[in-house]
This record gives sequence, C-alpha cells and structure tokens, in this order.
Amino acid sequence: MVKLLVEVLEPQQGERVYDPACGSGGMFVQAEKFIETHGGNPLDVAVYGQELNQTTWQLAHMNLAIHGVEAKLGDEPADTFRNDQHPELKADVVMANPPFNISDWGGEMLGMDKRWVYGTPPVGNANYAWLQHMISKLAPGGRAGVVLANGSMSSKQSGEGDIRRAIVEADLVACMIALPGQLFRSTQIPACLWFLAEGKGRHSGWAPGRKGRCCSSTRVNSA
Repeated sequence: MVKLLVEVLEPQQGERVYDPACGSGGMFVQAEKFIETHGGNPLDVAVYGQELNQTTWQLAHMNLAIHGVEAKLGDEPADTFRNDQHPELKADVVMANPPFNISDWGGEMLGMDKRWVYGTPPVGNANYAWLQHMISKLAPGGRAGVVLANGSMSSKQSGEGDIRRAIVEADLVACMIALPGQLFRSTQIPACLWFLAEGKGRHSGWAPGRKGRCCSSTRVNSA
C-alpha cells in the first residue's frame, strides 16, 4: 500500500514531503527510493513527519538514519491534531496511513480549529480530521494520498456527508478507490484510498485535465 501511494503521487527531487502519522517512516523510505529510481537525487528532498508514540518515533529516527534519509520529525513525539510540530508547513506531497475511525482524538477541544474549512469533524471519529489536516498542509499545486476506512466515502453520520460534499465541490478530490477487504493484518476494517489535488493539473504529469472532475467507486453526486 505504501508503494502504491508513492507510485501514484510521484514525489520529485526538490519537493517537500509530509506524513502526519509517519509511524516508523516507511513512506519516506519508499518516496526516496522512487525518486532515486527515476533519476532524481533522493537527498534533495525535504522530509517532514510526526508521530505520537514515543517508541515508534524513536524507531522512525533509526529507520530513516539507516536508509540515509534526513527528516524533520518534530522536537518530540506529539499528537498531530493538538500539537502540530510543523504549523507553518506547506508540502508538495502529503501522504499517510493513519489509524482508522479514532474516537478519542480530542475533537471536543478543537471545534473552532482553523483547519476545519469544510466542516467540523465529528468528535467520535477522526477520519475527516485527518483529511482536512492534510488538505491544510498542501502547497499550491500539491497532491495528497491517504488510506482511510472505507466508510469515509459514504458515511453521512454527524455531518460527515456534508464535509465530504464540500471537499468534492471545492474540486480537491482527484479519486476515491474502495479496496478489497482484509488487506491489513492489523485491522479487519475495509479500507479505501483518497487522492487529493490542490489545483488539479498544476503539477506536470499529475492529474492533468482533471479540473472539475473526480472518479470514485461511489457516485460523486451522492457524496
């Protein structure tokens, strides 16, 4: 799944790459491999990440050092929603595989957060908090890919349908793809992929001619 996200998003030499739920840093390692395979300089990439779990955060530092990846993972392990370690960052590529359907993400304290441009995410589910956080980090012409629970494509609970519609109508969604079940050993929850683009077609070769268009395994007009 990591390789698929990277292959679709096509990170390039000289770009800024961000993962708000970076785990042990696998996305970054794969991104630099992609750049090197395609003739770019993998050292000429600015890598930014954040991880809540202290042990995993330390593993990310070790994993990236082993692979020769220089990364800014924040001053400490921290919650992405409540303690953003890169508050001013605008990235060219944003990608993540965050935990699905988190209910205790602190939404009750973030109701007026400036990231919720398309609607306040429900307190009981962080899926649309992840999406909007990632959108808030996109530089002009940037693109994003995220793995979420399959229900994020169709749920209408607690205003999620309205948020989804607003994101689609803002022409930020390039594609939504429902994935086969049981892809992940860590969860039985069905998953999907969201690909987002800030200004479709501005990135050479990525989502060309997609302005005003979105593909999905569900009908866009029912979003």
